[in-house]
Formats: sequence, C-alpha cells, structure tokens
Amino acid sequence: MTPGEQLAAFLRNVAQTSDSPLGLVVERASGCTIHAAGGREYLDLLAGIGVCALGHGNARVLEAIRVQAEKHLHVMVYGELVQEAQAALARKLASVLPATLDNVYFTNSGTEAVEGALKLARKATGRTWLVSCSGGFHGDTMGSVSVGGNPVYRTPFEPLVGDVAQIDFNDFDGLAVIDERHAAVIVEPVQAEAGVILPKPGWLAALRARCSEHGVLLIFDEVLTGFGRTGSLFAFEREGVVPDVLVLAKALGGGLPLGAFIASRSVMRTLSHDPPLAHVTTFGGHPLSCAAGLASLEVMLEEKLADRAARLGEWFTDRLRQRLRSPAVREIRHAGLLIGIEFDAASRAAAFTQACRSEGLLLGWTLHDDRVVRLAPPLVIHEAELDDASLRMERALSRTAAG
Repeated sequence: MTPGEQLAAFLRNVAQTSDSPLGLVVERASGCTIHAAGGREYLDLLAGIGVCALGHGNARVLEAIRVQAEKHLHVMVYGELVQEAQAALARKLASVLPATLDNVYFTNSGTEAVEGALKLARKATGRTWLVSCSGGFHGDTMGSVSVGGNPVYRTPFEPLVGDVAQIDFNDFDGLAVIDERHAAVIVEPVQAEAGVILPKPGWLAALRARCSEHGVLLIFDEVLTGFGRTGSLFAFEREGVVPDVLVLAKALGGGLPLGAFIASRSVMRTLSHDPPLAHVTTFGGHPLSCAAGLASLEVMLEEKLADRAARLGEWFTDRLRQRLRSPAVREIRHAGLLIGIEFDAASRAAAFTQACRSEGLLLGWTLHDDRVVRLAPPLVIHEAELDDASLRMERALSRTAAG
C-alpha cells in the first residue's frame, strides 16, 4: 500500500482511541529513530511508551527471535509443555530479583498481569478488599480500571470490580486505612501517568510495614518503571522495599508483547488448586516474546544500562532545566530516564508537544495529568542525541511562548 492508502485504512478500519491520533506512517525504525513516510525522521523520546528500552532493531534481540522462530512458535496453552525460552527467562528473572520473588507467571501484557496479580491476592489471602492510590495507572481491563486512580477513566465503565479503597500517594496518614479486610495494596513505586511523581522518603517503607502488619500483600506495578528505566534495574530497589508481588511488562519483551506477575512459589501455588487451573492463558509467555525478552535482559545487564540511565537522567535533566527556562515550565522531575516536564496549563503542554513534533521529536503528555510532558527515551540513546533533543525542545518552547 502507498502511504496514503495505509493512512486511509488506518483511519477507516483500525479502531481509533482518540479523535486526533498522531497518524505518522512508519516505514521503519532503527536505533532511537523512527523513519516515517516522506523521508521524515523522528528522534524517539518515548520508546513505544517504555517498551523499546534497547531502541529499535537491536541485533541480539532480532537474532534471538530468528533462532526461536526456526524452532517453534505456539505449541500449547501456557503452563503445560516445557518450553526453553519460557524456562530460561523465568530463571534469569529470578536470578536478578530478591529470593521471595522466584516464581513467574507470564502473560501477554501489563494489564493482564495486573489482573492476574489481583486474582492471586484474593485467592492467597481469602479477602476481597483492595487498596490503590489516587493518580495510579494499572491498565485498561476491568480489574485494572477498578484500581486506577483517575475517575475520568473509571466512571464511564461503572459498576466495576467492587471493594476498592483509594489512598493518596505519599500520604503517610492514609496508610491507616489498610487493615485485615484487605487482600492487597497495588501501587507504582514511581507514578508515571500521574506525571512522574516520586515517593517521599520512607513512604514505601511505611507502606511495606503496614501491609506486613496486617497480612496484606503488597503489589508493585513496575510495568513502566522496570528494567533500568528509573536508574536501577527495578524501581523498588531505589527505596530498598521488596513487594510480595511484582508486575512487569513493556520492556520485558524486548519489543514483543509480554507481561508477568511474580511472587514466591508458596503464594503462586494457590492458583494451581481449589480449583486447578485457577488462572490460565493461551498465549501468555509466547516463546518468541520470551526469547526476545531474555536477549534484551542479557544486554541490559551486560551493558549496565540501569547505571547508564541513572547517569544520563541526571545529565539530561540538568540540560533541560538550563534550556527550558520559562514561567510556563513549573517543574522538571525525573527518576533515571523517566522524565516529566510540568507546564502551567494543559494547553501549553499540548502546544509544546506539537512544536516538538515539528522539530522531529516524538513525545507526549501523561494520561492522568495533561499538563505534564513525559520523556522515556531508549536506554541506549547517545548523549549527543539527548543534547540535540534539548536544543530542539528549547526552540519548540520558544515558538510555543511566542504563539
């Protein structure tokens, strides 16, 4: 199809999720660049919303996909046949996580992993109530929306899964809500869609202590923050707080669809009896995705990309603070290479994003705070590319202010 035919088919036959999709016709992607129809190039500062941690077209990942594709694709519903790619990735994940997170249940996506984690918590504790945080985002299926922190995305689909209480992220007093009624608390250790909100010192530790005191499972949603994004392999390492259940996706699959929820064997075993097959999936842990994910994780560890993200995040944020000096920019926050630029108004953030696109930069605002522009570039991005990006953003801000 020609680029025009592709766009027409996209608008007519692909279900739309907004009234104004970006509509870029992608020809190919390589490194940190997306090549669009007409020869236009965009520096990708979103990495597919955190998916492409190694950039586009990493040679090790592509080779792993090729090798696995020649062996086999789907062979059986999840959890029945031994597949090397699944077993190897699960073993590797267990090796880099605390000893209490040694049992992996693979899914297709982050929201499916959240659903599995919520079911696991209810099954393991025998309780029904859940606790989540205002501003939190955990996906778009029914259970995930039920624990989401923005009423805008909950209200149209009510009634949702019941027995959910919400507390404010970073509110120490709010932790008193958590008691023996609750099966689990689900929280992002860094809130991404809320505008890159970092936890106050000690808050996650206090949350951990409260959950332990009342036998409540603590679920950390690291769908976006995992795999080096925040400057440590997992964001919970920044605070030294270990969850009972860890939810992963996005960068987990090396660019292919893959999610997981991880717990101890003793907790996870509750899904295998009363009844057996209490949680099943057909395509979860697809061998292609697991092979790609293993190759991606190996590259991350060998090249110490988490450390690199910590160093580059500090450097890039300093550059942005120097070059985006304007009354319109209220604050620039970051955790590693997860960066939020908060504007004084949503209209200003939207105009800035559009101006950046004209400068050949791909970025966007956060779902739960449209005043905040989020950056999540590939962890392999070069310093020179980030420096160039900051100059383009400076020009975009100047045009936005002038307009």
